[in-house]
Amino acid sequence: MGKGAGKGGYNDEKKQNKMRSDFFFSNAPEPHKIRHKEIIAKHPEIATLYGPDPRPIPIVIALVISQLAVAYFQKDWDNFTFFLVAWIYGGAASHALSLMTHELSHNLLFVSPKANELFGIFCNISMGVPSSTMFKRYHLEHHSFQGDILRDTDIPTSWEGRFFTNTFLKAIWLLCQPLFYALRPTFVRPKNLNPMDLFNTVFIVFTDFLIVHFLGGRALLYIILSTLLGMGFHPVAGHFIAEHYVFDKEVETYSYYGPLNLICWNVGYHNEHDDFPKVPGWRLPQVKAMAPEFYDHLPQHKSWTYVLWRYVTDPTIGPFNRVRRGSGKVE
Repeated sequence: MGKGAGKGGYNDEKKQNKMRSDFFFSNAPEPHKIRHKEIIAKHPEIATLYGPDPRPIPIVIALVISQLAVAYFQKDWDNFTFFLVAWIYGGAASHALSLMTHELSHNLLFVSPKANELFGIFCNISMGVPSSTMFKRYHLEHHSFQGDILRDTDIPTSWEGRFFTNTFLKAIWLLCQPLFYALRPTFVRPKNLNPMDLFNTVFIVFTDFLIVHFLGGRALLYIILSTLLGMGFHPVAGHFIAEHYVFDKEVETYSYYGPLNLICWNVGYHNEHDDFPKVPGWRLPQVKAMAPEFYDHLPQHKSWTYVLWRYVTDPTIGPFNRVRRGSGKVE
């Protein structure tokens, strides 16, 4: 491993029927900046898609209210119904709110950056976790330094790759994915809290207190459980694996064009998003329609659910199936 570079700049090695012992390494530039330049040179009209799209606002407000309403009505449910609703509906709703904070991190809902930031905190009310402002600070680095082991905290650590090495352990890893997703950045690239991070935290802790006070502790449990379940073993959570885990050699980003995009603001159009992060999710299908010759031939996932299944059961796929750039080592 690591001797020379094959086509596209990745280390060249024979396909093995076992899990990788290290990341894919690349000497090539990050692909999205290159493709962006090529596409915009041929299709400058795509630039007309840039800028905020406020259409999702009423849907987001309805999602926040619906989660609070379900949190209230769950008081009469048995534990099985409680868990089932938290997983099926709550998980989908909470994940949609999480992905809206992704849209807001790119300032794609309002013209004012501050309005986007505050609306992200509003989304956190029905997630129960103060995550929006800090997510923005890390996610924008993912776009600027995709694959950089020290700056792209979306990449698992070497410890994760070495420990979660079989079907059972990978299932545990997926179940705990919300914790890894939230805590990994604090170990890999810790940041000091800024005033908006502090406000995000204090405000959501306060709204959590209000939920407990007026709706009961089980209501807050429903909301937080929805967030955890929606980011673990849930079909919509398949995008975490589908986007950048290497399933086909030398391909590090994959799109998904299936129906779950309807509740995920088209995050499945991920090559398109990474090529044009200034285009709102609801306009990403237009990017593909305007430049089909750049996207139709790329490998794509047909099902996020199957991606989760394959990740857990395929002995050749694990946390090391990511492309790494740059130098440095994170354990």
